[in-house]
Amino acid sequence: MGEKKQKLELTWIGKDNRPRLEPRILLEVSEKSYHAPHRATDHDIFDNRLIFGDNLLALKALEQEFTGKIKCIYIDPPYNTGSAFEHYDDGLEHSLWLSLIRSRLQLLHTLLRDDGSIWISIDDTEGHYLKVLCDEIFGRRNFLSTVIWQKKYAPKSDSKHFSESHDFILVYAKQLDQFQLGRLPKTEKQTGRYTNRDSDPRGPWKASDVLRNEARDYAIFPVKLPSGREVLPPPGTSWRFTKEKFEELMADNRIWFGVDGNARPAYKRFLSEVVDTIPSTTIWPYDEVGHNDESKKEIRALFGDDLFSTPKPERLL
Repeated sequence: MGEKKQKLELTWIGKDNRPRLEPRILLEVSEKSYHAPHRATDHDIFDNRLIFGDNLLALKALEQEFTGKIKCIYIDPPYNTGSAFEHYDDGLEHSLWLSLIRSRLQLLHTLLRDDGSIWISIDDTEGHYLKVLCDEIFGRRNFLSTVIWQKKYAPKSDSKHFSESHDFILVYAKQLDQFQLGRLPKTEKQTGRYTNRDSDPRGPWKASDVLRNEARDYAIFPVKLPSGREVLPPPGTSWRFTKEKFEELMADNRIWFGVDGNARPAYKRFLSEVVDTIPSTTIWPYDEVGHNDESKKEIRALFGDDLFSTPKPERLL
């Protein structure tokens, strides 16, 4: 007999016990519904749904209508910090959490479009186990990134060890080759680095390095500065341009030699010639996407003092 084929996977107590879910339907609560007719067609606009009930059953009810149709999913599951369940037993409770989240993630996977993505808030308690579980469900090749959300703006002085400043957001694509992530507009922080120290009619520019960190013989030659001094690339480096290209750039006023014409040459990169968007980074600071206190103020404004303990700020979403 041949050897049993093994695969890399996360195992836990009760992993093979899967809930048997029958098809479910959603029932509208008419007195809590709001319908707005479209002005042009008078047809009902009913594209938002707030579902009350067990989320596993709710997801099962969405399966028939929305399988393969959802572009973006964000979930904020219990972090399993010890307060999520009434009976705390580290081994059993950890396994229970994994079973509960696995059942929901499998349904969410079926709902996603091929170009869709899922974003999951989590912390260190289960985050690394969740990553391995998501690799199994969504495919390791479809992992996009782990985003760091700075949830607190100041250290907690009574922390026993570290004062935790961040949560994670795990991001997976349904099919990585079909997923596209939007870019962000440049902020004043990025564009503010561009100035116009020589009143160039082409507008603001930023000085860029003209050296490469390797010595190429054809790109090692003296450059004469406006002051009359000649400079060579430092040992082990060379210019990024050939001698002919360098002369062409100098003639086009693309090389900056400092205010006094005696500084090491730099390339003038004009703001008008660079793209006006930037990719999102994997660190999201609170001043851009909000923090815990901001989210609690938002919830308090809606519901008074009866607060959900760990809300997320609207700007984060």
